[in-house]
Parts: sequence; C-alpha cells; structure tokens
Amino acid sequence: MRCPFCGYEESKVIDSRPTDENERIRRRRECIQCSKRFTTYETIEDVPILVIKKDRSREVFDRTKVLKGMLRACEKRPVNVAELENAISEIETTLQSATDREVTSVRIGELIMEKLREIDEVAYVRFASVYREFDSASSFIEEISKL
Repeated sequence: MRCPFCGYEESKVIDSRPTDENERIRRRRECIQCSKRFTTYETIEDVPILVIKKDRSREVFDRTKVLKGMLRACEKRPVNVAELENAISEIETTLQSATDREVTSVRIGELIMEKLREIDEVAYVRFASVYREFDSASSFIEEISKL
C-alpha cells in the first residue's frame, strides 16, 4: 500500500477491525520509510451478474426487477414482502456462487418459480403462466396437476 505522505510502496498493518456495518475492514498502517500512520478501508469487490435475455442482449442483474415480478404474482395473496426479499437474496446467492458471471433469464425464471412454489402455490401458478406463456386452460391444468 502506497504511503500518502512520502509515496513509499511498503507499509505494515498495525491494527485491523471490521467497520460498524461489517461491510468493510478498517486497517491502520504505518509506512516503513517515514513511519507515519494512515488508515485504509478494504471492501469486497462485487462482480456484477450479467443476464442473457431471450433476444441475446445482456443486462446487469436487477433484484428490484425480480421483486416487481414476484410482487405481481403475489398480489392479493397472504405473502410477506420479507419472505420475497429473503427468496431473492437466496437466488442472488445461488447466482453469485456460480463460477460463470453470465446467466440466462431462463435460469433466473426457473429459480424464481422454485422459490414461489415454496412460498405460495397460487403465486407460483400466476408467475408460471406469464413466464411460460400459457396459451390455454389446458396449460394451467397441466401445471396445477404437477403440484
């Protein structure tokens, strides 16, 4: 770490502790050349997840977009928003733990349907009907019979 006072390239860590939010590490350092002390903060670098849409375009994963879709499916259902937020966090964790930084919208849709099936079956069927583009009553009946 470069010293902000003399520009020397090496320093030693004197103290290290997490910040109040536990999102960063605060490090007290001392320059090896001039002995002056300074503070640095270390954060985890977030690598964005890119979503490959059906038309082959790419966009950054947007959890608010996922939440909107899930809320629409859960309209007038006894589903807590906190449950949906938790489900989205689990989906995001699944995507972050994958080695590939690009994921298809189809994969995300499948993960959403998995979570909605656990939360509320009616919301699941609503989401599936739009996502899988049901075009007849028999499509609904077929999906419901799977439950």
